[in-house]
Amino acid sequence: MAWFLGLGIGGIAVLVLSLIFDGVLEGLFGGVLDGLFDGLLSLPVIAGFLSMFGFAGAIVWGGTGLGLGPAVVAGLAAGAAAGGATWRFSRALMRDRSAPAPRREDLVGTAGSVVTAIPADGYGEVLLRQAGHPVKLAARSAVPVARGAEVWVESSLSSTSVAVRPVER
Repeated sequence: MAWFLGLGIGGIAVLVLSLIFDGVLEGLFGGVLDGLFDGLLSLPVIAGFLSMFGFAGAIVWGGTGLGLGPAVVAGLAAGAAAGGATWRFSRALMRDRSAPAPRREDLVGTAGSVVTAIPADGYGEVLLRQAGHPVKLAARSAVPVARGAEVWVESSLSSTSVAVRPVER
């Protein structure tokens, strides 16, 4: 039973090392099996298999007293299930495609409101929504704009400032 517990603890240690070194350990073999098993031999999958094999084998052998053979079979089944689940989960995470990051040019044409009054010769502040999030930016306008007025963004001057014009209703 000590061998099974050692394998379970060793699997957890491999998992911790793979999380800490984030792919460095996988690169030690220089891509010898690169693409051959499509991620089935990644360190998290091996760690999941080893730890479940060890702990399930120890539980069956120590808890039921059935012996080594059934403990190995139960450990292999549990390890295969854990390794397969880890492989499917990691593939799902790798396929996750999020939307591109918003750029400053995406603000052009959006509406917002003036937070700090904008003088004709200086900067004020506006509150806009970018990708659903409120963003407060410095703003310039050709004409003075009072606090609370609704504005449209005409252009993006920098990553922190925009040129606006008041909305006429």
